[in-house]
Amino acid sequence: MASRKAVFVNGYGSIGRRIAAFLAEDDEIEITGVGKHTPDAGVAEAAARGLRVYAPRDRLDRFAGSGAAGAIEDAVRDSDLVIDASPGGQGVRNKRSLYGPLRTPAIYQGGETVRGPDAVSDMLFNSRVNYDEAAGRDHVMQGSCNVTGIGRVIEPLRARYGARIERFDVTLVRRWADIEQSEKGLVDTIEMSQSPHHGDDVRSYMGEETPLFLRAIKVPSRQMHLHIMDVRFAAGSGAPRPSEFLAALAGEPGVATLWTAGGTADVRRFADEMGFSFADTNMIHVHANMTATVGDTVQTMYSDDQTGIVIPENHMLAQAMLFGRPYEEARRRTDSLFRMPEKKRRLEERFALPAGAEGAAAGRGRPSRAAPSRRAGRGGRGGRK
Repeated sequence: MASRKAVFVNGYGSIGRRIAAFLAEDDEIEITGVGKHTPDAGVAEAAARGLRVYAPRDRLDRFAGSGAAGAIEDAVRDSDLVIDASPGGQGVRNKRSLYGPLRTPAIYQGGETVRGPDAVSDMLFNSRVNYDEAAGRDHVMQGSCNVTGIGRVIEPLRARYGARIERFDVTLVRRWADIEQSEKGLVDTIEMSQSPHHGDDVRSYMGEETPLFLRAIKVPSRQMHLHIMDVRFAAGSGAPRPSEFLAALAGEPGVATLWTAGGTADVRRFADEMGFSFADTNMIHVHANMTATVGDTVQTMYSDDQTGIVIPENHMLAQAMLFGRPYEEARRRTDSLFRMPEKKRRLEERFALPAGAEGAAAGRGRPSRAAPSRRAGRGGRGGRK
Protein backbone atom coordinates (compact mmCIF):
# COMPACT_ATOMS: atom_id res chain seq x y z
CA MET A 1 0.00 0.00 0.00
CA ALA A 2 1.23 3.49 -0.86
CA SER A 3 2.13 5.83 2.00
CA ARG A 4 -0.88 7.81 3.22
CA LYS A 5 -1.45 11.29 1.84
CA ALA A 6 -3.14 14.21 3.58
CA VAL A 7 -6.10 15.70 1.68
CA PHE A 8 -8.08 18.80 2.66
CA VAL A 9 -11.60 19.35 1.30
CA ASN A 10 -12.25 23.08 1.07
CA GLY A 11 -16.03 23.44 1.02
CA TYR A 12 -18.74 21.27 2.51
CA GLY A 13 -21.76 21.61 0.25
CA SER A 14 -23.27 19.07 -2.17
CA ILE A 15 -19.89 18.06 -3.59
CA GLY A 16 -17.63 18.52 -0.56
CA ARG A 17 -19.69 16.41 1.83
CA ARG A 18 -19.82 13.55 -0.68
CA ILE A 19 -16.09 13.68 -1.39
CA ALA A 20 -15.23 13.76 2.31
CA ALA A 21 -17.49 10.79 3.05
CA PHE A 22 -15.80 8.58 0.46
CA LEU A 23 -12.24 9.72 1.17
CA ALA A 24 -12.80 8.71 4.79
CA GLU A 25 -13.15 5.11 3.55
CA ASP A 26 -9.88 5.18 1.59
CA ASP A 27 -7.08 3.75 3.72
CA GLU A 28 -4.45 5.56 1.64
CA ILE A 29 -5.82 8.99 2.47
CA GLU A 30 -5.98 10.95 5.71
CA ILE A 31 -8.48 13.79 5.62
CA THR A 32 -6.89 16.88 7.12
CA GLY A 33 -10.37 18.32 7.53
CA VAL A 34 -13.00 20.34 5.69
CA GLY A 35 -13.24 24.07 5.12
CA LYS A 36 -16.32 26.10 6.03
CA HIS A 37 -16.87 29.82 5.52
CA THR A 38 -20.10 30.14 7.48
CA PRO A 39 -20.95 28.55 10.87
CA ASP A 40 -24.14 26.82 9.67
CA ALA A 41 -25.58 23.33 10.16
CA GLY A 42 -22.83 21.87 8.00
CA VAL A 43 -20.33 22.40 10.82
CA ALA A 44 -22.27 20.12 13.16
CA GLU A 45 -22.79 17.54 10.40
CA ALA A 46 -19.07 17.43 9.61
CA ALA A 47 -18.18 17.12 13.28
CA ALA A 48 -20.69 14.28 13.66
CA ARG A 49 -18.84 12.46 10.87
CA GLY A 50 -15.58 12.86 12.75
CA LEU A 51 -14.20 15.57 10.48
CA ARG A 52 -12.20 18.55 11.70
CA VAL A 53 -13.67 21.85 10.54
CA TYR A 54 -11.46 24.79 9.55
CA ALA A 55 -12.49 28.38 8.85
CA PRO A 56 -10.74 31.37 7.24
CA ARG A 57 -8.40 32.98 9.75
CA ASP A 58 -10.22 36.30 9.56
CA ARG A 59 -13.56 34.58 10.34
CA LEU A 60 -12.54 32.34 13.20
CA ASP A 61 -14.31 34.59 15.69
CA ARG A 62 -17.62 33.72 14.00
CA PHE A 63 -16.99 30.04 14.71
CA ALA A 64 -16.42 30.56 18.45
CA GLY A 65 -18.15 27.74 20.29
CA SER A 66 -18.69 25.67 17.14
CA GLY A 67 -15.59 23.56 17.61
CA ALA A 68 -13.52 24.86 14.69
CA ALA A 69 -10.11 23.16 14.68
CA GLY A 70 -8.22 26.11 13.24
CA ALA A 71 -7.57 28.21 10.16
CA ILE A 72 -8.03 26.99 6.58
CA GLU A 73 -4.67 28.49 5.72
CA ASP A 74 -2.92 26.11 8.16
CA ALA A 75 -4.87 23.09 6.93
CA VAL A 76 -3.88 23.85 3.33
CA ARG A 77 -0.23 24.18 4.34
CA ASP A 78 -0.34 20.80 6.10
CA SER A 79 -1.92 18.91 3.19
CA ASP A 80 -0.54 17.10 0.16
CA LEU A 81 -3.60 18.00 -1.92
CA VAL A 82 -6.67 20.22 -1.66
CA ILE A 83 -9.96 19.30 -3.27
CA ASP A 84 -11.65 22.64 -3.71
CA ALA A 85 -15.42 22.22 -3.43
CA SER A 86 -16.27 25.88 -2.90
CA PRO A 87 -18.97 27.73 -4.89
CA GLY A 88 -18.26 28.47 -8.55
CA GLY A 89 -15.78 31.29 -9.05
CA GLN A 90 -14.33 30.98 -5.55
CA GLY A 91 -11.87 28.32 -6.64
CA VAL A 92 -9.77 30.69 -8.73
CA ARG A 93 -9.64 33.17 -5.82
CA ASN A 94 -8.53 30.35 -3.52
CA LYS A 95 -5.82 29.40 -5.98
CA ARG A 96 -4.47 32.95 -6.07
CA SER A 97 -4.60 33.58 -2.33
CA LEU A 98 -3.99 30.11 -0.85
CA TYR A 99 -3.00 27.16 -2.97
CA GLY A 100 -0.56 28.98 -5.22
CA PRO A 101 1.33 30.90 -2.50
CA LEU A 102 1.44 27.80 -0.25
CA ARG A 103 2.43 25.56 -3.17
CA THR A 104 -0.26 23.02 -2.41
CA PRO A 105 -1.67 21.10 -5.41
CA ALA A 106 -5.40 21.42 -5.91
CA ILE A 107 -8.38 19.94 -7.74
CA TYR A 108 -11.15 22.35 -8.80
CA GLN A 109 -14.79 21.67 -9.67
CA GLY A 110 -17.00 22.43 -12.65
CA GLY A 111 -17.96 25.93 -11.53
CA GLU A 112 -14.49 27.10 -12.57
CA THR A 113 -12.96 27.44 -16.04
CA VAL A 114 -9.88 26.41 -18.01
CA ARG A 115 -10.17 29.36 -20.38
CA GLY A 116 -9.28 33.03 -20.11
CA PRO A 117 -7.76 35.07 -17.27
CA ASP A 118 -9.74 33.22 -14.57
CA ALA A 119 -8.57 29.75 -15.62
CA VAL A 120 -7.66 27.54 -12.67
CA SER A 121 -5.75 25.11 -14.90
CA ASP A 122 -4.92 24.36 -18.50
CA MET A 123 -6.37 20.84 -18.09
CA LEU A 124 -9.97 19.73 -17.70
CA PHE A 125 -10.04 16.14 -16.44
CA ASN A 126 -12.12 13.23 -17.67
CA SER A 127 -10.79 9.88 -16.50
CA ARG A 128 -12.08 8.04 -19.58
CA VAL A 129 -10.16 10.36 -21.91
CA ASN A 130 -7.05 11.96 -20.36
CA TYR A 131 -6.31 10.24 -17.04
CA ASP A 132 -2.60 9.75 -17.78
CA GLU A 133 -2.08 13.47 -18.43
CA ALA A 134 -3.00 14.39 -14.83
CA ALA A 135 0.01 12.72 -13.20
CA GLY A 136 2.53 15.24 -11.90
CA ARG A 137 0.26 18.27 -12.32
CA ASP A 138 -0.34 20.74 -9.49
CA HIS A 139 -3.65 22.25 -10.61
CA VAL A 140 -6.38 20.37 -12.50
CA MET A 141 -10.07 21.09 -13.03
CA GLN A 142 -12.65 18.32 -12.75
CA GLY A 143 -15.46 18.79 -15.26
CA SER A 144 -19.05 19.45 -14.26
CA CYS A 145 -21.58 16.63 -14.10
CA ASN A 146 -22.91 17.28 -17.63
CA VAL A 147 -19.41 17.61 -19.06
CA THR A 148 -18.31 14.41 -17.29
CA GLY A 149 -21.33 12.49 -18.56
CA ILE A 150 -20.85 13.51 -22.17
CA GLY A 151 -17.29 12.22 -22.17
CA ARG A 152 -18.31 8.98 -20.52
CA VAL A 153 -20.65 8.28 -23.47
CA ILE A 154 -18.80 9.80 -26.42
CA GLU A 155 -15.34 8.33 -25.77
CA PRO A 156 -16.31 4.64 -26.03
CA LEU A 157 -18.31 5.46 -29.17
CA ARG A 158 -15.28 7.15 -30.71
CA ALA A 159 -13.15 4.15 -29.77
CA ARG A 160 -15.64 1.80 -31.45
CA TYR A 161 -16.57 3.76 -34.56
CA GLY A 162 -13.79 6.31 -35.09
CA ALA A 163 -14.07 8.34 -38.30
CA ARG A 164 -17.42 6.75 -39.16
CA ILE A 165 -18.97 9.25 -36.74
CA GLU A 166 -19.64 12.54 -38.47
CA ARG A 167 -21.06 14.53 -35.58
CA PHE A 168 -22.75 14.45 -32.18
CA ASP A 169 -25.82 16.61 -31.59
CA VAL A 170 -26.66 16.90 -27.89
CA THR A 171 -29.46 18.68 -26.07
CA LEU A 172 -28.90 18.97 -22.33
CA VAL A 173 -32.08 18.95 -20.28
CA ARG A 174 -30.66 20.18 -16.98
CA ARG A 175 -32.22 19.88 -13.53
CA TRP A 176 -32.93 23.17 -11.77
CA ALA A 177 -31.30 22.41 -8.41
CA ASP A 178 -29.71 19.59 -6.44
CA ILE A 179 -31.82 17.48 -4.11
CA GLU A 180 -30.17 19.07 -1.06
CA GLN A 181 -30.66 22.65 -2.24
CA SER A 182 -34.00 23.06 -0.48
CA GLU A 183 -33.43 26.81 -0.22
CA LYS A 184 -33.41 27.03 -4.03
CA GLY A 185 -37.01 26.95 -5.22
CA LEU A 186 -38.13 25.46 -8.51
CA VAL A 187 -39.36 28.09 -10.97
CA ASP A 188 -42.28 27.23 -13.24
CA THR A 189 -40.50 27.84 -16.51
CA ILE A 190 -38.23 26.15 -19.03
CA GLU A 191 -35.10 28.27 -19.15
CA MET A 192 -32.99 28.44 -22.30
CA SER A 193 -29.24 28.59 -21.69
CA GLN A 194 -27.45 31.06 -23.93
CA SER A 195 -23.93 30.04 -24.93
CA PRO A 196 -23.64 27.04 -22.58
CA HIS A 197 -20.05 26.28 -21.60
CA HIS A 198 -20.42 22.51 -21.84
CA GLY A 199 -19.47 22.11 -25.49
CA ASP A 200 -16.26 24.11 -25.10
CA ASP A 201 -15.43 22.19 -21.92
CA VAL A 202 -15.84 18.83 -23.65
CA ARG A 203 -13.71 19.92 -26.60
CA SER A 204 -11.01 21.10 -24.18
CA TYR A 205 -10.28 17.49 -23.21
CA MET A 206 -11.47 15.65 -26.33
CA GLY A 207 -9.87 17.92 -28.88
CA GLU A 208 -11.06 21.12 -30.48
CA GLU A 209 -11.86 19.20 -33.68
CA THR A 210 -14.50 17.08 -31.91
CA PRO A 211 -17.72 17.46 -33.98
CA LEU A 212 -20.00 18.23 -31.05
CA PHE A 213 -22.99 20.55 -31.38
CA LEU A 214 -24.73 21.32 -28.11
CA ARG A 215 -27.60 23.31 -26.65
CA ALA A 216 -29.06 23.34 -23.16
CA ILE A 217 -32.25 24.07 -21.27
CA LYS A 218 -33.15 23.96 -17.55
CA VAL A 219 -36.38 22.40 -16.35
CA PRO A 220 -38.08 22.58 -12.92
CA SER A 221 -36.82 19.26 -11.52
CA ARG A 222 -34.25 18.09 -8.97
CA GLN A 223 -34.09 14.57 -10.40
CA MET A 224 -30.90 14.35 -12.49
CA HIS A 225 -30.07 15.67 -15.95
CA LEU A 226 -31.22 14.11 -19.22
CA HIS A 227 -29.15 14.24 -22.40
CA ILE A 228 -30.81 13.76 -25.79
CA MET A 229 -28.12 12.67 -28.25
CA ASP A 230 -28.13 12.08 -32.01
CA VAL A 231 -25.02 10.38 -33.36
CA ARG A 232 -24.70 10.94 -37.10
CA PHE A 233 -22.65 8.55 -39.19
CA ALA A 234 -20.91 9.38 -42.46
CA ALA A 235 -22.89 8.80 -45.64
CA GLY A 236 -22.29 5.31 -46.96
CA SER A 237 -20.83 3.95 -43.73
CA GLY A 238 -24.17 2.93 -42.29
CA ALA A 239 -25.47 3.64 -38.81
CA PRO A 240 -25.34 0.67 -36.43
CA ARG A 241 -28.48 -1.02 -35.22
CA PRO A 242 -29.51 -0.11 -31.68
CA SER A 243 -28.28 -3.47 -30.35
CA GLU A 244 -24.76 -2.84 -31.70
CA PHE A 245 -24.77 0.75 -30.50
CA LEU A 246 -25.78 -0.26 -26.98
CA ALA A 247 -23.13 -3.01 -26.97
CA ALA A 248 -20.45 -0.33 -27.48
CA LEU A 249 -21.46 1.17 -24.11
CA ALA A 250 -22.31 -2.01 -22.22
CA GLY A 251 -18.82 -2.68 -20.87
CA GLU A 252 -18.25 0.80 -19.50
CA PRO A 253 -17.90 0.72 -15.68
CA GLY A 254 -19.71 4.04 -15.20
CA VAL A 255 -22.57 3.33 -17.62
CA ALA A 256 -25.72 1.31 -16.84
CA THR A 257 -28.15 0.24 -19.57
CA LEU A 258 -31.78 0.57 -18.43
CA TRP A 259 -34.87 -0.59 -20.37
CA THR A 260 -37.89 0.07 -18.17
CA ALA A 261 -37.19 3.24 -16.16
CA GLY A 262 -40.14 5.55 -16.69
CA GLY A 263 -38.23 8.65 -15.65
CA THR A 264 -35.26 9.97 -13.73
CA ALA A 265 -37.12 9.87 -10.41
CA ASP A 266 -37.52 6.09 -10.80
CA VAL A 267 -33.74 5.70 -10.93
CA ARG A 268 -33.03 7.89 -7.93
CA ARG A 269 -35.84 6.31 -5.92
CA PHE A 270 -34.31 2.88 -6.53
CA ALA A 271 -30.85 4.14 -5.53
CA ASP A 272 -32.35 5.39 -2.28
CA GLU A 273 -34.16 2.08 -1.65
CA MET A 274 -30.91 0.18 -2.18
CA GLY A 275 -29.07 2.35 0.33
CA PHE A 276 -26.62 3.85 -2.14
CA SER A 277 -24.75 6.66 -0.37
CA PHE A 278 -26.55 10.00 -0.80
CA ALA A 279 -29.02 8.13 -3.10
CA ASP A 280 -26.39 8.53 -5.86
CA THR A 281 -25.69 5.98 -8.57
CA ASN A 282 -22.46 7.78 -9.59
CA MET A 283 -23.03 6.84 -13.22
CA ILE A 284 -24.72 7.41 -16.55
CA HIS A 285 -27.98 5.57 -17.28
CA VAL A 286 -28.55 4.85 -20.98
CA HIS A 287 -32.28 4.57 -21.59
CA ALA A 288 -32.17 1.75 -24.09
CA ASN A 289 -35.90 1.89 -24.83
CA MET A 290 -35.34 5.41 -26.20
CA THR A 291 -32.60 4.28 -28.60
CA ALA A 292 -33.39 3.94 -32.30
CA THR A 293 -31.67 3.99 -35.71
CA VAL A 294 -33.11 6.42 -38.25
CA GLY A 295 -31.29 6.52 -41.58
CA ASP A 296 -27.67 7.47 -40.88
CA THR A 297 -28.40 8.53 -37.27
CA VAL A 298 -28.67 6.75 -33.94
CA GLN A 299 -30.94 8.54 -31.50
CA THR A 300 -30.55 7.90 -27.79
CA MET A 301 -31.15 9.40 -24.37
CA TYR A 302 -29.23 8.98 -21.13
CA SER A 303 -29.63 10.44 -17.65
CA ASP A 304 -26.73 11.88 -15.70
CA ASP A 305 -26.48 11.47 -11.92
CA GLN A 306 -25.82 15.21 -11.49
CA THR A 307 -23.60 15.78 -8.44
CA GLY A 308 -22.94 12.08 -7.85
CA ILE A 309 -21.19 11.42 -11.14
CA VAL A 310 -18.22 13.70 -10.42
CA ILE A 311 -17.36 12.20 -7.03
CA PRO A 312 -15.60 9.04 -8.30
CA GLU A 313 -13.95 11.24 -10.92
CA ASN A 314 -12.44 13.35 -8.14
CA HIS A 315 -11.14 10.15 -6.57
CA MET A 316 -9.60 9.03 -9.88
CA LEU A 317 -7.97 12.43 -10.32
CA ALA A 318 -6.60 12.39 -6.77
CA GLN A 319 -4.99 9.02 -7.45
CA ALA A 320 -3.28 10.37 -10.56
CA MET A 321 -2.01 13.53 -8.84
CA LEU A 322 -1.01 11.98 -5.49
CA PHE A 323 0.31 8.58 -6.51
CA GLY A 324 0.82 8.66 -10.30
CA ARG A 325 -1.08 5.37 -10.36
CA PRO A 326 -1.69 3.60 -13.71
CA TYR A 327 -5.21 3.96 -15.09
CA GLU A 328 -6.39 0.36 -14.72
CA GLU A 329 -5.17 0.12 -11.12
CA ALA A 330 -6.82 3.45 -10.25
CA ARG A 331 -10.05 2.35 -11.93
CA ARG A 332 -10.18 -0.85 -9.87
CA ARG A 333 -9.63 1.08 -6.61
CA THR A 334 -12.29 3.66 -7.40
CA ASP A 335 -14.80 1.08 -8.60
CA SER A 336 -14.29 -0.89 -5.38
CA LEU A 337 -14.62 2.15 -3.11
CA PHE A 338 -17.80 3.35 -4.83
CA ARG A 339 -19.25 -0.17 -5.36
CA MET A 340 -19.63 0.63 -9.04
CA PRO A 341 -19.99 -2.97 -10.34
CA GLU A 342 -22.64 -3.72 -7.72
CA LYS A 343 -24.57 -0.53 -8.46
CA LYS A 344 -24.48 -1.21 -12.20
CA ARG A 345 -25.65 -4.80 -11.73
CA ARG A 346 -28.52 -3.82 -9.45
CA LEU A 347 -29.68 -1.01 -11.71
CA GLU A 348 -29.61 -3.18 -14.82
CA GLU A 349 -31.45 -6.01 -13.04
CA ARG A 350 -34.10 -3.68 -11.66
CA PHE A 351 -34.77 -1.97 -15.00
CA ALA A 352 -34.29 -5.01 -17.25
CA LEU A 353 -36.78 -6.21 -19.84
CA PRO A 354 -38.91 -9.24 -19.02
CA ALA A 355 -37.34 -12.55 -20.02
CA GLY A 356 -37.66 -13.18 -23.74
CA ALA A 357 -38.17 -9.55 -24.71
CA GLU A 358 -34.50 -8.54 -24.98
CA GLY A 359 -33.86 -9.70 -28.53
CA ALA A 360 -36.75 -7.90 -30.17
CA ALA A 361 -36.21 -4.70 -28.23
CA ALA A 362 -32.44 -4.54 -28.75
CA GLY A 363 -32.84 -4.76 -32.51
CA ARG A 364 -35.48 -2.04 -32.61
CA GLY A 365 -35.15 0.72 -35.16
CA ARG A 366 -37.48 2.82 -37.22
CA PRO A 367 -37.35 2.46 -41.00
CA SER A 368 -34.46 4.28 -42.63
CA ARG A 369 -35.15 7.32 -44.73
CA ALA A 370 -32.98 9.59 -46.80
CA ALA A 371 -30.87 11.74 -44.54
CA PRO A 372 -30.90 15.51 -45.14
CA SER A 373 -27.74 17.16 -46.37
CA ARG A 374 -25.56 18.62 -43.64
CA ARG A 375 -22.17 20.09 -43.00
CA ALA A 376 -19.48 17.46 -43.02
CA GLY A 377 -17.39 16.87 -39.95
CA ARG A 378 -14.59 14.64 -38.81
CA GLY A 379 -14.61 11.80 -36.33
CA GLY A 380 -12.60 12.12 -33.13
CA ARG A 381 -9.61 10.21 -31.90
CA GLY A 382 -10.12 6.64 -30.83
CA GLY A 383 -9.24 5.12 -27.49
CA ARG A 384 -8.42 6.52 -24.08
CA LYS A 385 -5.66 9.08 -23.79
